[in-house]
Amino acid sequence: MSSKYIEIMEEIKLRLADGSLIAGSKLPSVRQLSEHFSCSKNTVIKAYEELEKEHLIYSVPKSGYFVVNEFQNAPKENDVIDFLSAGPDKNVMPYVEFQHCMNQAIEQYKEELFTYSDQQGLYSLRVQLVKYLQNLQVFTQPERVVVVSGSQQALNLLVSMPFPNGKNNILIEQPTYFGFIESINLQQANTFGIELSMEGIDLDRLEYIFRNNDIKFFYIIPRFHNPLGHCYSNSEKKKIVELAEKYDVYIVEDDFLGDLDPNAKSDPLFSFDPSGRVIYIKSFSKIFLPGLRIATVVLPTLMINNFLRYKFSSDFNSSALSQGALEIYLKSGMFNSHLKKIKEVYHTKMQTLQEACELLLPANTHFSKPTSGFYLSISLPENVTAKQVVHMLNEQHIFVDDASRMFLPEYKKENLLRLSISQVNESQIKLGVERLAHCIALINSRKNHITPKFRFRLQTI
Repeated sequence: MSSKYIEIMEEIKLRLADGSLIAGSKLPSVRQLSEHFSCSKNTVIKAYEELEKEHLIYSVPKSGYFVVNEFQNAPKENDVIDFLSAGPDKNVMPYVEFQHCMNQAIEQYKEELFTYSDQQGLYSLRVQLVKYLQNLQVFTQPERVVVVSGSQQALNLLVSMPFPNGKNNILIEQPTYFGFIESINLQQANTFGIELSMEGIDLDRLEYIFRNNDIKFFYIIPRFHNPLGHCYSNSEKKKIVELAEKYDVYIVEDDFLGDLDPNAKSDPLFSFDPSGRVIYIKSFSKIFLPGLRIATVVLPTLMINNFLRYKFSSDFNSSALSQGALEIYLKSGMFNSHLKKIKEVYHTKMQTLQEACELLLPANTHFSKPTSGFYLSISLPENVTAKQVVHMLNEQHIFVDDASRMFLPEYKKENLLRLSISQVNESQIKLGVERLAHCIALINSRKNHITPKFRFRLQTI
């Protein structure tokens, strides 16, 4: 259990975070705090002294303690616990190996890489992508593969372009990837939501929406969902594809973390689709190098020409240098070695995070339990908002994500946190969760139990 002086410090930091204490505010006297927290005056003095060291308050002889008008110095890198960043672990990014591939690509292709290239993507890369996708149970041909400048480009193009079914509305899981929500908002696409939990979606509800709402496509993240971490079962995926076929709905499958799946029998939605109903998107940003800006899309044959027209208006073609280097990296076998390494790294981190949540989070807090991937979500008690927790933890240089931006307005939840394990140091995970748990308990206690006699009077000097 935390020392009493730490409890006092956290209470004051919470007041700073929610704005009830501002620069120049006078803090309660040592006697008042000692009575409220049932502790000695020395304990209160120690708390105030520690807050002074952090440059949050200052003392005026014979007048008391006041909030200082300055912030803490920027923390050192090893003082930060980062559950916010969602890029690959910097320690497993293959800079040196890929540098060799880039040099070899320049030597091998020369002028082909620095002139206009095939709008659909280098054919030699598409051949390698087809071989790579077979490991994910996606069996296709180079003619159906299009190379794009990251999955975000593909999603944006699919929102804007017409589909063969002639429909206009889009269906998304709730919550879902905020980048896709941004695309539909910017393009003012008419969008429906379907609630997703770690138990999945209501398939009867899905059929009702497909039948009655003129759905153009259903955007779905079937493995290691962002932000929940949820994975669909094979039987659920098969049923979703059957319903899409029945009601002439396309499926846009974002399988950005499929490579990390420890279940060898888990298949993508694409594998249940004999008719070209599923559009499969595979990004290399999370599992490889974000700056590469390469992803691939497997499209139904009848949609390729139209998709390429829309892509042409966006950027003509994706970086040929990145494509040439990725082709060599795939062909050499280096990519498979890289995947083997990162699967172990992320699986271990996720297990460490889950164990810490199980051990430390308050009983009225719930968290998702993905087997791997990047994301784990935490549902806070009803009277605790994600915004409050984010602000309070920021003061301690612990960064988590408020998932409210991942909802459509009518589904919005204010008490969902997203934690990413991708860039956090494994040795800091337990400490980060311990402080998160303390923060939740403190806010919860403050809302339920704080007595009227302990109120900060906002005085200025």
